[in-house]
Amino acid sequence: MAKIAFFGLGNMGASMAKNLVKAKFNVTVFDLVGSQVQLLAEAGATPGSSVKQAVESADIIISMLPAGKHVESLYFDEDGIVNNISAKSLFIDCSTIESSTAKSIGEKLQAQGHRFIDAPVSGGVAGAAAGSLTFIVGGDKADFDEAQSCLQAMGKNIFHAGGIGAGQVAKICNNMLLAILMAGTSEALQLGIDNGLDPKVMSDIMLQSSGRNWTLELYNPCPGVMPNVPSSNDYQGGFLVDLMNKDLGLAMGTAANNRSVVPLGQLAKSLFQMHGNAGNGNLDFSSIFNAYKHG
Repeated sequence: MAKIAFFGLGNMGASMAKNLVKAKFNVTVFDLVGSQVQLLAEAGATPGSSVKQAVESADIIISMLPAGKHVESLYFDEDGIVNNISAKSLFIDCSTIESSTAKSIGEKLQAQGHRFIDAPVSGGVAGAAAGSLTFIVGGDKADFDEAQSCLQAMGKNIFHAGGIGAGQVAKICNNMLLAILMAGTSEALQLGIDNGLDPKVMSDIMLQSSGRNWTLELYNPCPGVMPNVPSSNDYQGGFLVDLMNKDLGLAMGTAANNRSVVPLGQLAKSLFQMHGNAGNGNLDFSSIFNAYKHG
């Protein structure tokens, strides 16, 4: 079984690493937050006291970090992975970062004899805990095939989108569409409520009509319509507004680089940015529903 070094034990990464341990992989973990390392040690992972110790003899390096600058620092700083690993390894970055940054990282690693795939995820905290994430992978087919066994321990749907960076492009396209759907669904539901309709009845009607979409099926933004979703828990948990704004920023940057026309994406970015600026950044992104309520 491959020896894995896992970096980044936040809400997503901790659960992903736990699922690798459950699948009987030899997993060493490292995070700047020592308490997270201890939690994974209690779950059966080997705690890493430093980057150098964590990557010793690692076959596969997995990172799950907030942004591209954190990935570059972890990989290439003087005390980072590349300067402290002796074996030629497969690097799998599951962070959501700029596609250009993913390509640059891949080129640097390949120049030193390593292999790299970008593998951002969809499915949120619940999907990470359940091991049902979707992985959207960019990289060489051979490297994608080699990564299958450990990705399957953490996810249910695994797609090869193309070369390095393609995973990031596919991820931000998906999340831009998700933002548009969530904003539009919230707008339609509030219009019905403003005109005296029951939001549960309205949701049921749209689910059986041409307005049907993922947010209505699995993630209704109106409180009380659907149990066990953030809207029915004061918008706690789930995918934060701040994270959606990050992904929409990446989408807008990618669109600008390629002169893509994304008017609905730009509108969604403005709506979620205003919502975040109003103090809602740590709420689930379905809380955009509240932006449509009368004052």
